[in-house]
Amino acid sequence: MKLQDTEFTAEEIKEKASKYMIETYERFDFLAETAKDQYIYDEKGEKYLDFYAGIAVNSAGNCNEKVVNAVVEQAKTLMHTFNYPYTIPQALLAEKVCTTIGMDKIFYQNSGTEANEAMIKMARKYGIEKYGPNHYHIVTAKMGFHGRTFGAMSATGQPGNGCQVGFGPMTYGFSYAPYNNLQAFKDACTENTIAIMIEPVQGEGGVHPATMEFMKGLREFCDEKGMLLLLDEVQTGWCRTGNVMSFMNYGIKPDIVSMAKALGGGMPIGAICATEEVSKAFSAGSHGTTFGGHPVSCAAALAQVDELLSRDLAGNAAKMGAYFMDKLKTLPHVKEVRGQGLLVGVEFDDTIGGVDVKHECIKRHLLITAIGAHTIRMVPPLIIDEKDCDEAVRIIGESIAALA
Repeated sequence: MKLQDTEFTAEEIKEKASKYMIETYERFDFLAETAKDQYIYDEKGEKYLDFYAGIAVNSAGNCNEKVVNAVVEQAKTLMHTFNYPYTIPQALLAEKVCTTIGMDKIFYQNSGTEANEAMIKMARKYGIEKYGPNHYHIVTAKMGFHGRTFGAMSATGQPGNGCQVGFGPMTYGFSYAPYNNLQAFKDACTENTIAIMIEPVQGEGGVHPATMEFMKGLREFCDEKGMLLLLDEVQTGWCRTGNVMSFMNYGIKPDIVSMAKALGGGMPIGAICATEEVSKAFSAGSHGTTFGGHPVSCAAALAQVDELLSRDLAGNAAKMGAYFMDKLKTLPHVKEVRGQGLLVGVEFDDTIGGVDVKHECIKRHLLITAIGAHTIRMVPPLIIDEKDCDEAVRIIGESIAALA
């Protein structure tokens, strides 16, 4: 819907949002009216270079034509049904996802946090049924982030901070260990630990990729102890990190992996994939969802996955990520550039605030986000080229200069 299709001004729309919506976000002061490829356009037609991509969602570009067409065609024929009859998009997407990433089974959800809830539930049920009633303990990483529902929030390794503040006691059964510290993870496990759960790249934690030694060490340790390795690839999955899934960069395979964001190309969808053995923990009635596996979302995801794979956007993410990070390292006040593919973080010295850089970039029509006191994060569409990277570096450089 465009502003011209309503009887209101942009300011009136903003006022209605402020009056009736429960606001938990810092709003950008413009109306996002249309979007295409690597740009978002406001109500005046002014374009913004989108290095946010709906928070790592629109990986094949904003309003990708094939994804849009898939949504329209599916909505015409079957918009929603319950999960008892078979539907074509569900089945085709299940085969495509599992065969592409080398997993056995998939369970659909609506979002990333719900996918992580399902992953936690499956791991706990597997542990209790196989080893006994106390075998539900899970070790996660300090400064990790897994979502805002209670199980996922409790798995988030930021106790007393961030999303956990003010919500009372967390769900019991989680311990936290420092990221990329293999020995600390081993020490945090007990006789009742069933799983280790991490992000291959900590996103909200500051864009910190797992080291090869850490990831391979966790896989070997879990195999040795009969535990599960759970990977949260909600943000890293589907070509973002230079491979289809980030775990492929390490030559290992998880027992369960969660995904969302880029999978749907702009439509809400989440999922977990599991090995055959572990998936048996979910049987009739043990878990469910009304909208998970929604026909329109599955049709969109099928088109999105085809676009990502057929255009080798993982390869472009690897190439452009390396180019972009090299350019960012040349900017003043940059302390460190971190990332994997086109999941990129820039940490500044103590004189430059990340939120301040974000605001200055928005003024110059570049959309990015900030994490913590001195770090910005960028997750652009995977279709970007060197020209887009150069433009982003130029604007970030101007923003630093304005602040310094």
